[in-house]
Amino acid sequence: MSVTRTFTVTVVSTDSGNKYVIDGVQQETVNLVETGTYRFNQSDSSNGNHPLRFSTTSNGTWSGGSEYTTGVTTFGTPGQSGAYTQIVVASGAPTLYYYCTNHSGMGGQANTVAINTWGMWAWGTDSWGDQGP
Repeated sequence: MSVTRTFTVTVVSTDSGNKYVIDGVQQETVNLVETGTYRFNQSDSSNGNHPLRFSTTSNGTWSGGSEYTTGVTTFGTPGQSGAYTQIVVASGAPTLYYYCTNHSGMGGQANTVAINTWGMWAWGTDSWGDQGP
C-alpha cells in the first residue's frame, strides 16, 4: 500500500501550551480523502512524549471522546527516527480530530472528504472524471 501523502509533524511551545505543527502550520486543518493513506511523520525530536492519535471528538479523550482506531497504525516512538501515525481513511469516515494522548489542546481538525472530491488527488491519477487512486 503506497502512502498518498506524508505530513511532517513538529511540536512548538506557545503561551497556551504545546501545539502540533503540521507541514509548518500550527494546528493546521488537514483534508484526508476516503481510501487515501496518510502518514503523520513524528520523527522530529520535538514530538517526544507527544503521541498523535485521532478521535471523532475535538481534543480527543481530553474532551470525553475516545480514540478512533479504524485504519490507524502507529510505528516507533514519537521524537525518534522513523516514528509515525498512519491512517487509511475508511469510506464514509466522520470528521476526525488529531490530538496528543499526553497533553490537552495540542491538536486540530482532519476533514474526511469523498474520494471524488476535485483537487484531492495528484494530477493524472487514474482518469478524467475519476479522482480516485
